[in-house]
Amino acid sequence: RRVVEKSAELDVPILIEGETGTGKDLVAQAIHAHSGRAGGPIVTVNCAAVAQTLLESELFGHVKGAFSGATADRTGLAQSAEGGTLFLDEIGEMPTSMQVKLLRALQEKRVRKVGGNREEPVDARIIAATNRDLQQMVQEGLFREDLFYRINVIPIDLPPLRRRREDVPLLVDYFLLKCSREMGVEPKRVTVEAMKLLEGYDWPGNVRELENVIERALALSAGENLSAEDLPEQVRTGRPQPSDTVQLPAEGLALEPYLDDIRRQLMAEALDRCDGVQTQAADLVGMSFRSFRYYAKKLGLTGGGETEVDG
Repeated sequence: RRVVEKSAELDVPILIEGETGTGKDLVAQAIHAHSGRAGGPIVTVNCAAVAQTLLESELFGHVKGAFSGATADRTGLAQSAEGGTLFLDEIGEMPTSMQVKLLRALQEKRVRKVGGNREEPVDARIIAATNRDLQQMVQEGLFREDLFYRINVIPIDLPPLRRRREDVPLLVDYFLLKCSREMGVEPKRVTVEAMKLLEGYDWPGNVRELENVIERALALSAGENLSAEDLPEQVRTGRPQPSDTVQLPAEGLALEPYLDDIRRQLMAEALDRCDGVQTQAADLVGMSFRSFRYYAKKLGLTGGGETEVDG
């Protein structure tokens, strides 16, 4: 919170890093709200949700006739954030070809619309967020080093909920009030047993999953208080339950980064439970040691340095 408050005062780029569901978007909104640009807009660009072929037009705009379907001039989101904040969410999914153009725009504070022949000034504070290890991506040649340092002036690391369990009771109280108001029902209290289960669960979906659990429990509970019986099975047993179906968002998604994010979360949790010992963590998620070690390196996870001995 102190870093957020201090960084809000400084009109420099900020990089927010953290797992999916830790509240990176809320931190970005808080920074904007406490900054000198609070009177301007905060405009979000989800780099993972926009098709690579459309990202440049979405960000910088286009002129009439620039491509098939461009029937009129369009202002990009960068200029729409004029005087405010441009929030680049999931910037780790931005293609390298677009990274070059973004870096140039950040350095010169000017953008050129797709199909245009002149540059236009833009004044927006940049906040970027990612659930990926950008430093590892830089080493692998997947993210430009110069862009990384350009957006990483002030880094903010959001720890997963399993590493700040003391926040769970506060978040539970907050979501109870929030969901009660939205549903138009009286707020309920959580029993001691139910709170112990909530505090003991690892929350692979982080704060977003906690809000979903509280909303569901409040909607289905018939008693005066929320009890252990009102909580979903994964919280009562301490084991995340696989979803029966996966819904493809209307705007599509980048499948490989999505799968890598799930793999990263589960492997990180396994390493946490096994105190960083990779051989034990590999057994916990049903992977061979070699496969676990390969993905741990690829996904930027750290653990014990044990090596496999053949024979």
